[in-house]
Amino acid sequence: MRKEATLLLLTVLCLLLSGCWSKRELNEIAIVVALGIDQLDDEYEVTVQIVNPGEISSKQPTSGRSPVATYSATGATLYEAIRKVTLLSPRKSYFSHLQVVVLGSEFAATDINPAFDFLSRDHEFRNDFNIVVAYETTAKDIISVLTPIEKIPAHKITNSLEISEKAWGSTVSVTMDDVITLQYGKDSSLALSTIELIGNKKIGKSQENVNQIVVSAVLKYRGLAIIKQGKLVGILTEEESMGYNFLTDNIKSTIEKITCPNGGDLATEITNTKTSLKGKIVDDTPKIYIEVNVEQNVGEVNCVIDLVTEQAIKKINEETSNVIKQKIEKTLHALQKNYEADAVHFSNILHQQEPKKWRKIEHQWATLFPDVEVIVDVRVQTKNSGTIKNSTFFLSKE
Repeated sequence: MRKEATLLLLTVLCLLLSGCWSKRELNEIAIVVALGIDQLDDEYEVTVQIVNPGEISSKQPTSGRSPVATYSATGATLYEAIRKVTLLSPRKSYFSHLQVVVLGSEFAATDINPAFDFLSRDHEFRNDFNIVVAYETTAKDIISVLTPIEKIPAHKITNSLEISEKAWGSTVSVTMDDVITLQYGKDSSLALSTIELIGNKKIGKSQENVNQIVVSAVLKYRGLAIIKQGKLVGILTEEESMGYNFLTDNIKSTIEKITCPNGGDLATEITNTKTSLKGKIVDDTPKIYIEVNVEQNVGEVNCVIDLVTEQAIKKINEETSNVIKQKIEKTLHALQKNYEADAVHFSNILHQQEPKKWRKIEHQWATLFPDVEVIVDVRVQTKNSGTIKNSTFFLSKE
């Protein structure tokens, strides 16, 4: 009897576990790769960018149709608006392959917290998609532009963000997972990359935009958007955005231009950086110490300078240090004085390093932050001057 009961139980379990009860066939779903969120009067407008699999397949010849399609719908809530996309799309939207969420500029200026709540709550959304802000335009316009080279515009938006962050340093990749990890909340501040539509947006939405050598509409990243208490309060310039990345130890590589001692200029390639932040609280007064260690190579020389001498290298190091320090100080001024937004999260540093003293001033942080003294120390080392030392193209006349 025991053996028969065991066999019966195993049979029932096998029946329950067999098959894919929640399967979804590819021809039944619309794969969403980009999502745009805008504010339209008192409602939300969502725009989804859906892949046309037949147009991006390497095994099938293209028919000349667009590789993606966009559908927009409005609703009193984001959940409602997304469900109402089914009134237009021939298939139900599938968000597990979402790559980027674009927040419209007007929506970002109102309150983006409902979007963050929805995106982190819904089980269909993974947390590895990037979040960017549209610069002075709608998210709908941004994700409706067709792009050359990359057939799927969402790929272009994501790839440009990652490449510019690694090679230039004025953008920052922020995923939903980063927002959750930062414990972003009502009283927090955040920096998000902004993306701009340049050119003719009408042509940008047509196949004509990718059939030209010089495209009529392009998507370009600008400075960083500063979000405070769920609202867009300002945008850092390109220089300030680079300063922000120095502050947050997020510079992988970039180029710095400095002035030569005898006129002219030269360019250096930053190859390695390490930023450390320390916080102290003395008599309920917080202070932040920032040390930035930089390694660089000489990349281009447009002046007369003897790179063999130790004095010349020392001068290059000093000039680069001053340039980087000025960028950081401009960023700090914008964050502290213009926007009063702790987007660098100095509060976390003080909380970690001075926990007992932090509890005494925690509730005053909003009023203390704009006047916090920040001491910046930038140390630069030039490791290499390239394949040649002194250029034969710039010879001294002396």
